[in-house]
Amino acid sequence: MKDKLMNMLEEREDEMVEIRRYLHENPELSFKEEKTANYIADFYKDKDVEIVTNAGNGYGIVVTIKGGEPGKTIALRADFDALPIKEEAEVPYKSKNEGVMHACGHDAHTAYLLVLADCLIELKDNINGTVKIIHQHAEEQPPGGAKSIVEEGFLDDVNAVFGIHVLPMAPAGTVGYHSGYSFNGRAYFKLRIQASGGHGSSPHKANDAIVAGSYFVTTVQTIVSRRVDPFNAGVVTIGSFDGKGTFNVIKDSIELEGDIRYSNEETKGVINKEIHRIVKGIEELFGVTCELTYEPDYPPLYNDPELTAFVADTLKMVKDKDIKEVKEFPKMAPSDDFAYFLEKVPGSYFYIGCTPKGVEEPYFNHHPKFEIDEDAILVAAKSVGQVLCSYLSMDEIG
Repeated sequence: MKDKLMNMLEEREDEMVEIRRYLHENPELSFKEEKTANYIADFYKDKDVEIVTNAGNGYGIVVTIKGGEPGKTIALRADFDALPIKEEAEVPYKSKNEGVMHACGHDAHTAYLLVLADCLIELKDNINGTVKIIHQHAEEQPPGGAKSIVEEGFLDDVNAVFGIHVLPMAPAGTVGYHSGYSFNGRAYFKLRIQASGGHGSSPHKANDAIVAGSYFVTTVQTIVSRRVDPFNAGVVTIGSFDGKGTFNVIKDSIELEGDIRYSNEETKGVINKEIHRIVKGIEELFGVTCELTYEPDYPPLYNDPELTAFVADTLKMVKDKDIKEVKEFPKMAPSDDFAYFLEKVPGSYFYIGCTPKGVEEPYFNHHPKFEIDEDAILVAAKSVGQVLCSYLSMDEIG
């Protein structure tokens, strides 16, 4: 079955590229992916599968492929939302939706998984077990789509879950992996500081919100340098400081927004505790009133060590002209709500190199000029197909 699947994927490479380009031209933002979801659902129309639409808190789609013989249940996930970015890449399939772009590669994720799933449907009588195909909405915008899909029970009968992400950290043909904590968790906060304004000539009759806010900006940076274990990663970013006023008026209120990243649950707890402590201190120190909104978004992404080793070993043994190198990638700072799937079910999230040919310094994901080597789409399909076939045939894994 494995050899037949690989041949089928090779024969349909052009179709994967065509799908990817269609999706790239027609991107939709998180929780607004109605047309994309319809396109995906139509792809499975009249096929011998169970399909659930509007899964989770949006337009998620779950397709269940039941094999000819009983066995394990494996889940494969690809996200399909885009970003609020105006595309600057000069490609013939440039986004037709002004200000919206597939700048993270989710179009490629969806393209490979659609064709891989279709091939598996054709080969379903040869599958020992069940394959769940999860087309997930809204990865880019918290609360995301993954958590709601988990909460609705779609992974309750799943033994293992796998996913991939295209990354321009290596050329097409390279597959990367990382065991344990691999992506950071993240949180969002907004702080409103209410003081009492006044004339710039009479600071003693006012209470300056900008001074209090500036103190907060500098003080929170000491959390990472003085409170977080130096062997753990943590980042606190102030992305917005809204204090626009008049040059000679003491501002009575300001609003800040920030982004927090943490490598594990311990660091998450430390940063959370310290930010709340600093806010209380600012109220006391400056005599202001603070309103803090603190929302943890995605948890740290933890790749099961045993299954990640299985992925790496499986792909290293493959003799395939398209899978040229399998190597360990470093731990990375971004976040991904695939982490919710991995909290529920053991699995692994691995990486597909996609650096465009002839480019030494590629634009990374989320850049308006982000682009991929489309050869990576077939590599993704083959890599996930290899892992799936090997997993379903080995009783001792999972």
